[in-house]
Amino acid sequence: MSRPLFAILCSGQGAQHPGMFDLFADAPAAAPVFAAAAAVLGEDPVAFVRRDGAPIHDNVPAQILCCTQALAAMRTIASGDGRLVIAGYSVGELAAWGCAGALDDGAVLRLARLRAEAMDRAAPANHGLAGLVGLRRGVLEPILGTAGAAIAIVNGEDSFVVGGARAALDEVCARAAAAGATRTVILPVAVPSHTAWLAAAVEPFRVALDAEGPRLPGGRIRLLSGLDGRTVWTLADGVLKLAAQIAQPIDWAACLESCRSAGAEIALELGPGGALARMAQAYFPPGAARTTADFATLDGLNAWLARSGG
Repeated sequence: MSRPLFAILCSGQGAQHPGMFDLFADAPAAAPVFAAAAAVLGEDPVAFVRRDGAPIHDNVPAQILCCTQALAAMRTIASGDGRLVIAGYSVGELAAWGCAGALDDGAVLRLARLRAEAMDRAAPANHGLAGLVGLRRGVLEPILGTAGAAIAIVNGEDSFVVGGARAALDEVCARAAAAGATRTVILPVAVPSHTAWLAAAVEPFRVALDAEGPRLPGGRIRLLSGLDGRTVWTLADGVLKLAAQIAQPIDWAACLESCRSAGAEIALELGPGGALARMAQAYFPPGAARTTADFATLDGLNAWLARSGG
């Protein structure tokens, strides 16, 4: 009898912190990941995040660090009989390709740096992202149109990340609050990810991705596209979508729905942070959606996975 399918969720930026690698820092299986990351980052990533004043939230190191976290976690967890569905949020989708075996670890980390640099070059000044909760899309879109902003991420039927100029985001937040939004926040991000303002970054990343020799996942691993939550069945389609999501909205709600539709019974966010696990709780049974940040030891994490059937 096969074990239950479980979902691996690869985090995006925002929750980096000095202890983000503590759970895996001494795990032998993670050592090659940290070595590959050091070659790209220019410094040991574990030491980097622990250093006072390290720019862990700047776009280039942040994207490298988030991919390092996902890969290090994936190399050290007990993945049961290998039946997985894997999805990633924003840059986490690039990490998901590494976790699925579609890219080597070193390739993921090199691409993370190139992706961030291309996005920084393409991003117009004084732009960013805002989070909005409490308005349906039909109410939100006219507000965005008036302000000149755009949807970047669909987190749920009334939960969105939107991008645009800072002044436009301030206007959107004010208008959304007046329309009944329960939460509006300008995010600490200087790049309007997943919007058309980053269109110039798509092709350089796609060319670099092709050059790294991606492949379809092997075994019984299902890899999802962040654009629509659909399974990556062909390499050409997958590459195009992974590049396109830099400048097109991603649908995280569709990814979570696809995880459940595929038969996943438990979900593990690889971190840092736990935002994806919190969102997944609406789709999974109580206690079945967790994050690596919930665990004090790697043994404790793997024990939970074993008890859950992973």
